Amino acid sequence: MKKVFVSGCYDILHAGHIQFFNEAKALGDHLTVSFASDEVLWAHKERRSSIPQEHKRAIIQSLEMVDDVVMGENMDMGLDFKEHLLQIKPDILAVTEDDQYADKKLSFCKQNGIEYCILPKTPPKFKPISTTGIVKWIRAPKEAPLRVDLAGGWLDVPRFAREGGFIVNCAISPLVSINSWNYETRSGLGGSGAWAILNGENGVLSELNLGVGWQDPAIIQETGLCVWKSGQHPVLHLKRNGEMLRGLMAINYTEQEHDTPNIAENKRDYESIYKAGQIAAQAIFDEDVNKLAQAVQMSYQVQMDEGMEPLIDRDKCLACKYCGGGWGGYAVYIFASNEQRDKFVTDHPLAKKIEPYIKPV
Repeated sequence: MKKVFVSGCYDILHAGHIQFFNEAKALGDHLTVSFASDEVLWAHKERRSSIPQEHKRAIIQSLEMVDDVVMGENMDMGLDFKEHLLQIKPDILAVTEDDQYADKKLSFCKQNGIEYCILPKTPPKFKPISTTGIVKWIRAPKEAPLRVDLAGGWLDVPRFAREGGFIVNCAISPLVSINSWNYETRSGLGGSGAWAILNGENGVLSELNLGVGWQDPAIIQETGLCVWKSGQHPVLHLKRNGEMLRGLMAINYTEQEHDTPNIAENKRDYESIYKAGQIAAQAIFDEDVNKLAQAVQMSYQVQMDEGMEPLIDRDKCLACKYCGGGWGGYAVYIFASNEQRDKFVTDHPLAKKIEPYIKPV
């Protein structure tokens, strides 16, 4: 009887593990699976076990291709299973091509007369996923807000950052989820950042990898009405609950898709953007809607100077601007009263009421 041995954390079993076990079992007649103990898992991954050890043992043992299960408890990283290996004396230790302890395991096998077998990467039968990916998915929020940026946008893009600059934005409801998204897509409301967060990804890194700024996932995760320092990474300067804007905001869809990446390198008036951010930051500190409207109008003028289409009914509100830095998408409107806001939404079929959103404590 040819005995095969495999080891791993196997904290959350997924289809990739099952495929590996089947391929390992095909190398011989008897398969032993070693999984990392809670202590080893913590030392290796700095993460608590997803389920109690004995439950994990029972799950692995129930698999048809597995003949025996042991638990690795040795704190020699990469060789937590070595006592079991010496006792069982398998013919083969099977590993994957990307095993991070390959050299250590190969040396141990040579010393103890065990064949070291690297299983080649075969096409996965399922979309590949890792235990880390599963944990991120489990921890991802069920719902998330979107956002409107009010002033200072572009200063969150690392290459356009300015010392002393501010970005002012507000998380908004209604909320979105993977299954419910009652807004237009590519609309300038931070949807790509929200989508990354809802899927358990690091929203800030996702946005920076797109070559744009970090403000969308930063405000979506933080929520509230926020002032951020311009820079390479989000640093919160001031936060309010947004009550100063409750009942005063609406968005209107321009019937054009929003596009920021393709205009990121356009020439623009960063001095005016910087000044608008400064005024908006002071307006949030003072809770002064009229001063905030001044900053929004300054931001809108920058957009007009770049050649964006004028927004409708600018005289019906205190201020308005495109929600994102790119062409099209939604425009945010700030009104002097709830009645003016509601009338605007009634008069425009593509308009929506929005409210500041702050997550419950």
